[in-house]
Amino acid sequence: MSLEPIGIASFVIGAVCFGLGQRALAIALVAASLLGSAAAIISGGINITPAYVLASFALVSMLIRPQQLARLSTELAPPRPAFWLLCLVVYGIVSSFLIPRLLAGTTDIIPLGTSAYGAYESTVPLGPVSSNLTQSVYMAANLACLLFAVAVGSTRDGFRTLTAAVLIYGVLNIAFAALDIATFATGTQDSLSFIRNAEYQMHHEERLFGLKRIVGSFTEAAVFARTTMGVFAFSATLWLCGRRSLLTGLVAATSLLLLIFSTSSSGLAVLPFMLGLLFLTAIHMAVFEQRARAGLAIVLTGVPALLLIAGLIVALNKEAFAIASNYIDLLVLTKLSSDSGLERSNWNAVALQNVLDTWGLGVGLGTNRASSFALALLSNLGILGVLLYAAFAFTAFVRIRETPGTYVADVKLAARNACLGLIAMDLLISPVIDQGIFFFVLAGLAASRPDAHGAPVLRRLEIAPAPRYDPAT
Repeated sequence: MSLEPIGIASFVIGAVCFGLGQRALAIALVAASLLGSAAAIISGGINITPAYVLASFALVSMLIRPQQLARLSTELAPPRPAFWLLCLVVYGIVSSFLIPRLLAGTTDIIPLGTSAYGAYESTVPLGPVSSNLTQSVYMAANLACLLFAVAVGSTRDGFRTLTAAVLIYGVLNIAFAALDIATFATGTQDSLSFIRNAEYQMHHEERLFGLKRIVGSFTEAAVFARTTMGVFAFSATLWLCGRRSLLTGLVAATSLLLLIFSTSSSGLAVLPFMLGLLFLTAIHMAVFEQRARAGLAIVLTGVPALLLIAGLIVALNKEAFAIASNYIDLLVLTKLSSDSGLERSNWNAVALQNVLDTWGLGVGLGTNRASSFALALLSNLGILGVLLYAAFAFTAFVRIRETPGTYVADVKLAARNACLGLIAMDLLISPVIDQGIFFFVLAGLAASRPDAHGAPVLRRLEIAPAPRYDPAT
């Protein structure tokens, strides 16, 4: 086992923030989840990122607070989102231990981790793999992070701190993207080796269509585009709601540009969905909540106009049409027929066969890999796992019951939109069920109830009419 320099820094920061309190720890945890290519601890090919080091401090901070534990007991009761996630995690851990052994050899898998038969590129008979343990640990840590976010978000100040932490995450994501581009242009990529020390395959020197593939603090462009999609959705929704308009507008606009120029085919594929979701959000605010803001007018009139103008330019200008078609062909169509695209298609075919061979039971958490979150969930945890995740997603992202126009409602709406953007990206690129700490902090923010435990979060300013003067009094 090797404790890396960034790992030492993670433990020091975790200890300091632990002493300062949960709000400081929340900011550090969210910021650390940005370091997707860093390893605090490396042990036998297993990379433990700085975020999971800080997650351990977050877990301890909850366990030493009896009052907070009492609150969390209500969060783990049905039908709260944490209850369904707890069921999913427990079922996943049990399945990771039992199913690969009980159904050993009944189907061939492409193992996610190290198996007794060799490398993951080829199919092997079903059996235990190293990732059964690691994925179980990651899912348990994600549950802890959800509960931590709900605990911190149960107070007015904590809810605002979590919101600020996500915006800080967005600013840092932009900063790392700028560093990635600058170090590539100057040939100084080694200066970022302290955050690129994990034993993963790095893709920070790749070009596509003459453009540098932006990876930021992650390992590849697709993962960078995924997190940037979440940042864009969160900040753009808050901008629509008129919350910190200058900051959220700048973060949203910059994140949108980074998504477009990241050269990630999955990012470009999901972007129309996200723009459509934001457009529907603006319609709901304007029509049903009767809000009147310049931002809403810009989105409602500007987005359709820009799409129409862009479509006309591409359709009527031969050079623009050639550039657009070549870009789409290189980024999407050619990629599907590439070795990587064919390999991922094979992963999905094998994963689907695993579902059929196990009668819908799945092969166990962390056993096999796929190229889509949906197939990873179905092939690993079967039909029951899909139902449990659907219950978690419905209670966390659909059943948001807050007074429209309040600060709480606006932030929860932003967190929900961000999670939906991350899920959409995962449906295209994720080989595993683990959706990461950033996702579950956002889910915890969407599921938190700051008004349920005293001190309410500030609502929109409402000026009451002055009392009339009554001579009789």
